[in-house]
Amino acid sequence: MFQWKEEYKLGVDFVDEQHKKLFEISSRAYELLNNSLAIDKYDRIMEIISELKDYTVFHFSQEEEYLIKNNYKKLLSHKIEHDAFIRKFAEIDLNKVEYQQDAYILDILEFLSKWIIDHILIRDKHYSETIKKEA
Repeated sequence: MFQWKEEYKLGVDFVDEQHKKLFEISSRAYELLNNSLAIDKYDRIMEIISELKDYTVFHFSQEEEYLIKNNYKKLLSHKIEHDAFIRKFAEIDLNKVEYQQDAYILDILEFLSKWIIDHILIRDKHYSETIKKEA
């Protein structure tokens, strides 16, 4: 489900590599959802959530530094979207994770899928094209 494609490439090498890592984490969540042999997925869900939280904080800070360095005019709105992503994973409903494990993984996957379409393919593409034009 979450497979890197050339259409996701921005042409900013470090960002593309970091996005590939987000795809890899997302793929593990998808594999966990489809693992019918795993009865209790709680610990693995929490590991994925923790990794997503840590990695996105790192990635967003790197990306925002790049946008500042390149005087990107829509930095504030971009940062607001980043902050909303971080909040999503900070506001975890542990009861839902515990008692509705597959539903919670599905929520994560739907959120990540929407993020890829709305943020990477639209917002991130916009800044990469804007910065290239201005260079």
